[in-house]
Amino acid sequence: MRIIYMGTPEFAVPALANLLEAGYNIVGVITATDKYGGRGNKKLIQSDVKKFALEKGLNILQPKNLKDPDFVEEVRALKADLQIVVAFRMLPEVIWNMPPHGTYNLHGSLLPKYRGAAPIHWAVINGDAETGVTSFKLKHKIDTGDLLFQEKIKIGHEDTTGDVYQRLMHLGAEVVLKTVQAVESGDFELMEQDDSKVSKAPKIYHETCEINFDQPAMNVYNHIRGLAPFPGAWTTIDGLECKIHKSGISDEENENHPPGTIITDNKKYLKIACQDGYLAILEIKMQGKKKMDIRSFLNGYEIGSSKIG
Repeated sequence: MRIIYMGTPEFAVPALANLLEAGYNIVGVITATDKYGGRGNKKLIQSDVKKFALEKGLNILQPKNLKDPDFVEEVRALKADLQIVVAFRMLPEVIWNMPPHGTYNLHGSLLPKYRGAAPIHWAVINGDAETGVTSFKLKHKIDTGDLLFQEKIKIGHEDTTGDVYQRLMHLGAEVVLKTVQAVESGDFELMEQDDSKVSKAPKIYHETCEINFDQPAMNVYNHIRGLAPFPGAWTTIDGLECKIHKSGISDEENENHPPGTIITDNKKYLKIACQDGYLAILEIKMQGKKKMDIRSFLNGYEIGSSKIG
């Protein structure tokens, strides 16, 4: 079976590795174009998938425009039987509808829950007890295709998005291999998604990450771990933006402090009032500084504000 694989970040690497180890013929790897980044935007950065594909001597395609006629013909010339997509871009129909066995995508949620760009983040932000991965066959509207396989994992109370990402990355690699094996054998059934159970997982923006302390402490705690380690939940202290990387919920009830009130001894602890209690800040990164545990931070910084903002 001739397979084209599409993906860009680290999340997509184990699945490609699994297919190669299983002996599948990967006739092309489509990934993002190289971008300049790093200090001064002077370093040319390759995607994680490209780095892996180079190590394995695979045929790499990096189109700027997925609808470009030359690129479309280049893909057609590969005569793929099947295409697999893991953490790539929205594909035009001329591409996803090309191979005879279709194009299958791996999504980091239990579809139809969390359709969208950031399913892992939103599962943790919303305090879900479980999530998983889904393989499905692409069709016109994004994340709406018929389902093939789903596998679940538990989300622990202290798990961050980074923790869940790592577990789903390896679980997803197993599901991708299972998907290809099923398509190859023809022994599978597709199931339509139940649109009555749809929820959205929109892209995370800077403003999405701002912490709102005027809500229950558990919601704030989930917001912070759901955005850790990247892009990071933030607030402002003494007029400076700071990221809160790790927090905990204090056992104390709120003593009539307005949400956003800062309580600290400027030595060992810093807590912030929420609607029903206090959030203990455990790791913080002040604007222009490195990430620190709270004691190290307070050892070199005296907070002047009595309230967030």
